Amino acid sequence: MKRRTEQILLVEDDPLLNRLLQDELRRFGYEVAGAKSWSEANAYLAKHEPHLIISDVHLPDANTMELLPVLTRDYPVIVLTAFGTVQEAVAAMKAGALEYLSKPINPDELELEVKRALQHTAMQRDHQYCKARMKAPGAGGMVGSSPAMQELQKLIDAVADSEATVLIQGESGVGKELVAHAIHERSPRRSHNFVAVDCCTLQEKLFESELFGHEKGTFTGADRQKPGLIEAANGGTLFLDEIGEIEPTIQAKLLRVLETGQYRRLGGIKDLHANVRIVAATNRNLSQMSKEGQFRSDLYYRLSAFTLRIPPLRERLPDIPALVEHFLAHHNFSRRLNKRLHPSAQRLLMGYAFPGNIRELRNMVERAIIVGGSSEDIRPEHFSFETVGETPGQFSLGFPFEPSLDEIERRYLEFLVAKYAGHRGRIASILGISERSIYRLLEKHGFKEEHA
Repeated sequence: MKRRTEQILLVEDDPLLNRLLQDELRRFGYEVAGAKSWSEANAYLAKHEPHLIISDVHLPDANTMELLPVLTRDYPVIVLTAFGTVQEAVAAMKAGALEYLSKPINPDELELEVKRALQHTAMQRDHQYCKARMKAPGAGGMVGSSPAMQELQKLIDAVADSEATVLIQGESGVGKELVAHAIHERSPRRSHNFVAVDCCTLQEKLFESELFGHEKGTFTGADRQKPGLIEAANGGTLFLDEIGEIEPTIQAKLLRVLETGQYRRLGGIKDLHANVRIVAATNRNLSQMSKEGQFRSDLYYRLSAFTLRIPPLRERLPDIPALVEHFLAHHNFSRRLNKRLHPSAQRLLMGYAFPGNIRELRNMVERAIIVGGSSEDIRPEHFSFETVGETPGQFSLGFPFEPSLDEIERRYLEFLVAKYAGHRGRIASILGISERSIYRLLEKHGFKEEHA
């Protein structure tokens, strides 16, 4: 039997039946805690938060029917009784109980109803989360087939199927959230929520409340208990964007989640189980920050169990035409006019360094669509480079390492082949060598014939 992470509290005053039902539930794969009275159950609930409560109606110190209106606000409840009546069953369901079972309990029926109760709760949680995220922009897809992107895709495939924590590194605008979403979609957790958290938009206390949740009365305005985003991501993936911006206090709490799988809501005393995979992203050098004491080194080592570096757009220039086509295909205005990128505009973009990366390219394309008006072609004059302080035609070759001359030669040749659509005569003219020499260079660096 596959072990589950769901925790069940069984409240039954008959010692023999309590033990038998606990054994059955454990056999189904659940974690179970038993209580023989409401006072024992209440003591357990003060420190833990089960996913489901199964309770007898008639307890030595309470009647569960009277407790249901309050109990079902926080927990799904299945009621058990030896003296079931239709009226009592209807009353229990109206009070919020998910199911009403009569003794003696049929094990198969118990297993089925427990599964239904937990699935119902999970669907309810996902529905609430989806409603809250309805207006959030879609993640879209990863676009590009350059060598740099092919290598990134291989690494994503390699890590997605594992439970390893992933640290995504890359400049601002390269698409770190898209990569995180791709990891989630290719993982066994794909059927659950992908929850993205921007770590640099809220003050420390607000961010802590948003991430971990808070209890009623924790601060002014906290008029009820609020689950955090860790709970919203239950069973799925929690994406922490710009992780390098979080405060030391939250770093310590996040480390506890990674090390123990436990956390507490703000103002709470119960340990909650975090069934999430954490994927983090940063545009900062966390390794250097940890050496300088600006970021916890133990948290850095936990986060960087598997590191992915996303190449900046200047290292994947061959992907620009496909990216522009993607932006045009997903822009309502451009689709109505059937807009396309003119070859001269493509050459202009291929000669630009894009310090703002894919985000800058997308913004430039959107502006060009508007400036171009009814024109079907997007031309060079429709673009503006003024905001970045660079002149079109300038370019840079970035390396995350100290390159050899061969690597510089190969990267520059790749840039020219993409920019001039493989026109050998033009490339030879720029390099000041013969076309025969261009053939030899292409062959030396393994460029396919279709690029020539």
